[in-house]
Amino acid sequence: MATASAIPQNLSLFHPNQYYSKAFTTKHFKPIRFLVKGIRSKLSVLDNNGVPIRYNRENNFSKASQPFTVLGPHSKFLHPTRRITVQSLSSNSGVTSTSLQNKVIGLLHLLVSLGIILAMDKLLKKAFVAAAIKFPSPLFGMFCIFTILMALDSTVPAAATGLMNFFEPALLFIQRWLPLFYVPSLVVLPLAVKDIPATSGVKICIIIVGGWLASLAVAGYTAIAVRKMVNTDMIPAEPMSKPSPFSQLEIWAWSGIFVISFIAAFWYPTVLGTSARTCLPFLLASTVLGYMVGSGLPSGLKKVFHPVICCALSADLAAFAFGYFTRSGLNPVLGYYLTKASSNPGAGDILMGFLGSVILSFAFSMFKQRKLVKRHAAEIFTSVIISTLFSLYSTALIGRLLALEPSLTISILPRCITVALALSIVSFFEGANSSLTAAAVVVTGLIGANFVQTVLDNLRFRDPIARGIATASSAHGLGTAALSAKEPEALPFCAIAYGLTGIFGSLACSIPAVRQSLLAVVG
Repeated sequence: MATASAIPQNLSLFHPNQYYSKAFTTKHFKPIRFLVKGIRSKLSVLDNNGVPIRYNRENNFSKASQPFTVLGPHSKFLHPTRRITVQSLSSNSGVTSTSLQNKVIGLLHLLVSLGIILAMDKLLKKAFVAAAIKFPSPLFGMFCIFTILMALDSTVPAAATGLMNFFEPALLFIQRWLPLFYVPSLVVLPLAVKDIPATSGVKICIIIVGGWLASLAVAGYTAIAVRKMVNTDMIPAEPMSKPSPFSQLEIWAWSGIFVISFIAAFWYPTVLGTSARTCLPFLLASTVLGYMVGSGLPSGLKKVFHPVICCALSADLAAFAFGYFTRSGLNPVLGYYLTKASSNPGAGDILMGFLGSVILSFAFSMFKQRKLVKRHAAEIFTSVIISTLFSLYSTALIGRLLALEPSLTISILPRCITVALALSIVSFFEGANSSLTAAAVVVTGLIGANFVQTVLDNLRFRDPIARGIATASSAHGLGTAALSAKEPEALPFCAIAYGLTGIFGSLACSIPAVRQSLLAVVG
């Protein structure tokens, strides 16, 4: 069944003997028939070539087998900019069902691709633990994926493209939620620093702030110096997909989860077996909600309340509220947030479980920008290597000069390296505080996210390559996200340097001689 949904400029009527005439003749549209009959003396009826059409009673119009135009100086009903369109009700339902089917397929695609990456990460970790290998297993997996992609690109390019397309939903998911994976260490920061003296805390802050500024300057000036030597022209980078913004439906859904699970945990503290599992839903929901709200803040407010800070504060407030109402206090609830026990995970353990997948995703990012890496290899690798070594050894030296406890200095050595690999690096050393490591990394990233553009401008770094490398080498993922939001041309170099800094830092610290030299500097 067809329905007319608009009134035309070109009122396309057809001869009754033609196939479509039954739906569109004035005989069937009586209001139009009477209108035309009543005003035909006042209208000029023209064909598409502007030739007048003679009206007769039998055939309505002598040239009605062709579309014609009805023109009238005072006609509002026959508006000169519209056409009769026909919509099929069955086609609407078909579009709806197709859209729903595409959403279901897209969700399944995401679950399968993300599940494969997570499973790969877990299997590699188990294998490395069983073999007593200290090298970061996600880093090994990343090299394997990158090697496979490069081999396929050389032999069967279509297969490499297909593999990239298959994992695209998982990569967008990781990119969208990346800051959340850093948050747990910031949420439990009160537990991590409670035994650290105030004077040591001040020294750590000095090292983090001063070290970030120094690392940024070293990376930027190195990139500029190498750029002048090689004088390579920039080429357009491969476009990088951006994740979708958060919807109101997502916010309301997580709000509902928070309220229901909070009340359930209050009345039934061990309904899911343990306190950590019971608190997991509302602590996770509060973390996610904080990130969503923080992401939607105006850019001016984000300089003060970065989404990661909002995220951590939201989780801490939820933990404080639950501790207050249950009279258990804040610290026990924070202990439920990050248990570091796979048999009894908390919300923080779930989020940090994605850190390995972040490292694996570097393989896809580097493969996508392989042409850019090859063209600017001199600038990228030289800057990353020098800035990474400078960051490690300068931190060790300043810690010794400030008389900071050696265990605390070791804990903050990888301050400029992404959390996932920073935790792997400190695992090479004895007595390191991994919670402090993660917190130092996140704080470094927050400093970079808030001040990186201002400092880059003051240092007069104009080149996108220098700006991107300097940002990622000093403030890893959080700094990268902040800079690329306003300077998309620097994003590819940020992404490359962000991954390579962590990779080279891990490789360097896996060498016993490097570790011994760092310990010698620390004292």
